[in-house]
Amino acid sequence: MARTKYYYNKETCNYERIKPSRWDVFFDALGFLAVSSVLAIGIFWVSSTYFDSPKERSLKQENASLKQHYDQLQQAVEQSHQVLAHLQKQDDQLYRMLLEVEPMPASVRKAGVGGTNRYQGLMHQSELLASTTQKVDQLKRQLYIQSKSYEEVTQLAKDKARMLQHIPAIPPLRFFRITSRFGPRTHPKFGYVHDHTGLDLAAPRGTPIYAPGGGVVKVAGVAGGYGNYVDIEHDHGFMTRYGHLQKSIVKKGQKLKRGQCIGYVGDTGTATGPHLHYEVHKNKRRVDPINYIVCDVNPTEYEMLVNLAAKKIPASQ
Repeated sequence: MARTKYYYNKETCNYERIKPSRWDVFFDALGFLAVSSVLAIGIFWVSSTYFDSPKERSLKQENASLKQHYDQLQQAVEQSHQVLAHLQKQDDQLYRMLLEVEPMPASVRKAGVGGTNRYQGLMHQSELLASTTQKVDQLKRQLYIQSKSYEEVTQLAKDKARMLQHIPAIPPLRFFRITSRFGPRTHPKFGYVHDHTGLDLAAPRGTPIYAPGGGVVKVAGVAGGYGNYVDIEHDHGFMTRYGHLQKSIVKKGQKLKRGQCIGYVGDTGTATGPHLHYEVHKNKRRVDPINYIVCDVNPTEYEMLVNLAAKKIPASQ
C-alpha cells in the first residue's frame, strides 16, 4: 500500500495531503509486485535447493533401496561366478583328468551371449541394468554348459565303471607263485628258446581259477600245448586265456562276473607240473599279465610280484 504524502502550505501554514496520481499508484503497485516476485523466487530457490519435497524424499529413499538391492545382486553374481570357476576347475583338473579325457576348451566355457546390441534397449533405461542383465545372462549360459559337462562326466564315469568291472584286474588264483615270466624263455619240455606269451602261476592241482573281470566265455575246449583251456572275452579290447586246466566248468557263450570260478588248476597239454598258464590280450596283442593282477594286493605285494616276474625262474616241474 502506498504511503500518504504531505506538503507544507505557506499560505495556510498547514501540512496538506498530496493526492497521488494514477501513475504514482501504478508504479507503487508495480514496485511492490517486483519486490514480492523477487522474494518469492528467492524463497523457492532456497527451499528447492536445500530442502526436499515429500515426493523427492520418497524418490531418494526408493533410489537408496534400489542401490542397496543392486549392490547385493552384484555381490551375489560375483560369488556365483567364483563358485562356478571352482566347479569348472574341479571338472577339468580332477574329474576329466581321472577319466582320462581332455578338459573342456576355454572358448566353450566362456559361453558368449552375443554382442551389446541386444542390450541397447536396456541401456536407454539404465547402464547398470544393462550391465547386470548381461552378467546374469552369461552366468546362466555358463551354468548350463557346466551342467552339460557334468552329464558328460557322469556318463564317462559310468562307462569307466563298466570298463573297470570287465578288465582283468585281480589274480586268477588266490594263492600262487610265479614260475615263468612273460617274454623270452627256454621251453621247459622241448628246450628251445621262444617267447612265453603269459605267466605261469604254480598252485596245487584242483586249485580254483577265478575270472579276473566280467566277460563272456569265447572258447572252452582242448588245444595242443594248452591242454584244457578257456578264453574269456572282456570289454574294451581285453581277452584272457587260461591253459593246462584240470577241467573247466564254463561253456562257450556263458556270461561271467569278476571272481566267478571257471575251472581248476591241472597239468594238461605240455605242462610239466600243475600250474596255470595265464595270458592277457589287449586289442588282439599279448601284453604282460603282471600289469593286470594288482587290485587285491597291496603295494608291497605288487612290487614283490613285479620283482618275481622280472627274474628268470625255471619253468614249473
